[in-house]
Amino acid sequence: MTDTIQKTALHAVHQSLGAKMVPFAGFDMPVRYSSDLDEHHTVRKGVGVFDVSHMGEFWIMGPNALDLIQWVTSNDASKLTPGKVQYSCLPNGKGGIVDDLLVYCIGTEEYMLVVNASNIEKDWNWIQSQNRFGAKMENFSDNISLLAVQGPLAKQVIQKLTDVELDPIAYYNFTKGTVAGIENVIISNTGYTGAGGFELYVPNDKVEILWNALFSAGIPEGIKPIGLGARDTLRLEMGFCLYGNDIDDSTNPLEAGLGWITKFTKDFVDSDYLKKLKENGLSRKLVGFELIEKGIARGHYPVKNQEGEQIGMVTSGTISPSIGKSIGLAYVPVDLSKPGNRIFIDVRGRLLEAEVVSLPFYKS
Repeated sequence: MTDTIQKTALHAVHQSLGAKMVPFAGFDMPVRYSSDLDEHHTVRKGVGVFDVSHMGEFWIMGPNALDLIQWVTSNDASKLTPGKVQYSCLPNGKGGIVDDLLVYCIGTEEYMLVVNASNIEKDWNWIQSQNRFGAKMENFSDNISLLAVQGPLAKQVIQKLTDVELDPIAYYNFTKGTVAGIENVIISNTGYTGAGGFELYVPNDKVEILWNALFSAGIPEGIKPIGLGARDTLRLEMGFCLYGNDIDDSTNPLEAGLGWITKFTKDFVDSDYLKKLKENGLSRKLVGFELIEKGIARGHYPVKNQEGEQIGMVTSGTISPSIGKSIGLAYVPVDLSKPGNRIFIDVRGRLLEAEVVSLPFYKS
């Protein structure tokens, strides 16, 4: 594995900053620079920058681009107009999820799909296998870098580097403009942290210029580089699903709480199956929970009922830095999925009581 691990264009920069590097989704990525706690609070209260250049970017083009996207994704992409973004998923033809993704409408016949790093090859092969529409596909994953500038002060920092007015860019919208002298930067508002901010897509050979400009401009705001450790606690506080943990090829979007991106106004892969599932009722649901007793619920810990019988599994869990409680996501039987219900987490042989709560955990 070590001889094939990939590096982002900023790899040397992360090393020079003393980041702890770890293998993640086939890339050598910074997990932290200082501490997860410090980095988490930096994003919640100030501004931090994530290098998420490991993400994949596919272009789908031509007169039948929308037909392909409508077929392979669960959401209704016909609602998109240029400058708008949609969260969606790729059903796998067997009731599960190939991946979750973002669909960017660049133009009437041009779309960018942003997919998870660990699934780039799998997603590409899947979409290609479904492309009976003759849409043109191009994989730009190796050429594009992506910086997520997140936190309540992110806009203030980026605005110093661009003439593009950032205020009008609403959540799940984007524009193109010059940032730090770099032309045609995609400036997107689709943050994964719940702290506000923007994502900046640039060519690999321009990303170090952008990185340096952001850190120079952000000195008064106390800007810091942020690793994947804090990214995970930030997204979990918002109750956002992480592919490979909370959703995968064995989970369907309805039970994962993604019914809102599953639109039966069109035909798509698995639409008939999912429609029947919705009509007949689900057997389990992904819920948020908070531990009532002291302890930490980690991924893969069993969820049990009062009698000690296993009824589910924790998919993600941590101590929330913002609210100071042990939180997690887990699949549980539907009859236990309502907020206020009590479940028990098996933490290394100890049954700890937890309460099902509504999401997000962190409310700003």
